[in-house]
Amino acid sequence: MDVDLPCRLELISDLPGHDERAWQVAWNPTKPLLASCSADKSVRTYSYRPSDHGSKSLAFSHVGTIPTGHTKTVRSIAWAPSGKTLAAGSFDSNVSVWEREDVSDSEDPGETAGDWECVTLLEGHETECKSVGYSSSGTLLASCSRDKTVWIWEVQPDADFECMGVLMEHSQDVKCVAWHPSEEILASGSYDDTIKLYIDDPSEDWYCFSTLSGHKSTVWSLSWSPQGSYLASSSDDLTIRIWKRVEEHKWKSVLELRGHERSIYSISWGVGKGTSENLGWLATTGGDGKINVWEITETQHTKDPLTARLLARMSGAHDVNDINSVSWCPRLNHSDLLATAGDDGLVKVWRVVPFRLTMYCASFM
Repeated sequence: MDVDLPCRLELISDLPGHDERAWQVAWNPTKPLLASCSADKSVRTYSYRPSDHGSKSLAFSHVGTIPTGHTKTVRSIAWAPSGKTLAAGSFDSNVSVWEREDVSDSEDPGETAGDWECVTLLEGHETECKSVGYSSSGTLLASCSRDKTVWIWEVQPDADFECMGVLMEHSQDVKCVAWHPSEEILASGSYDDTIKLYIDDPSEDWYCFSTLSGHKSTVWSLSWSPQGSYLASSSDDLTIRIWKRVEEHKWKSVLELRGHERSIYSISWGVGKGTSENLGWLATTGGDGKINVWEITETQHTKDPLTARLLARMSGAHDVNDINSVSWCPRLNHSDLLATAGDDGLVKVWRVVPFRLTMYCASFM
C-alpha cells in the first residue's frame, strides 16, 4: 500500500476453495455472482449481498462448484451477456458451455445458485484452450489456443453452436481474446508479440483487418475501454500499451505504462468514477504479485490524447504468489470493486477507497 497515492485497495473478501492455482475470475453481468476457474478442473461460484456492517460492505459466500468434467486445467471462463450461460475453456483443448437449470430472475443470492448442466462441448482445437469470450450481442463465442488458432462460434437455438471461422493469423500460441464492447470486432494477443483485430465480411467471412505491433514479447491480456475507442494490452515486456482507433480500420499506440517488475498477466478496464474526461480505471496485475489501478483521462492534444495517473497500488496482494487474473465488477453500483485470482488458489475481492476518506474516518475513531 502506498500512502502517497490518492486511493488504496481494501480487501473485502478472501475466498478459498480451489485445490490448485486459480486462473481466472469473471463477474456475472446481471446477477450478484462471481465465478472462478482453476487447475483443479473446477469452476466455483460465489454470491454477494450487502452485509450488516454498512451500506458499502458486501458479504460473499460460496454457492456452488461445477465439476466440469474437463480432464485438465480449466484456464478461462466467460459469462454470456444474459448472465445465464457460462463458457469454460480447458487445457484438454475443449470448451464446455453451461446453463443453470430453473434460473430465477431474482436478485436474492439464495436463488442464484441452481444446478448447472453442460449443454454443449465444443471440440476443434488441437491443444490447450487459453481463452474464451462472448460478444456483446451474445450471439458469438470466441476461443483461442496454443495451436495458434482463434475459433469463432455462432450461438444458435437449443444450445447449438456453429463454427463461423477458424482464424490462423498468429505464428505462435494465442494467449487471449477480447470482444469490442459494442461492435463485433474481436482482438487476440499472442506469444508472437502481436495483436490481431478481426471483423466479419459477409462475402468473405471473418478476416484479420489489422495487426498491432509494438510489444517486444508475449501479449498476455487485452481489455477494451468501456466506450470502445481504445484497446489496452499487457505484455511479458513489462509494459501496458493503449491503442487508439485513428481511422475505421487503423489503430495506433498512444500511451505506454510501466509499473510492474515481472510479466503482466492480466488487465481489466472498468468504468471507474470521475469526470466525463475520465475514460475509466485500468487494473493491471501479474507475476510480481502487485495490483496497480490507473485512472485514464482523455486530453485535447492530438499528439498525446491520453494521460494516466496511478490511483492505487497493492504489493503482495496474494502474498508471494503470481496473480493470474483481475476483473472489475460490471455492475455500476459496484464499479469500484475488483476481483483477483492467484497461484495460491485464492480468489480475493478488493475495493478502491480514497485515502482522504480513510483518514477522515480514522480521525473520529
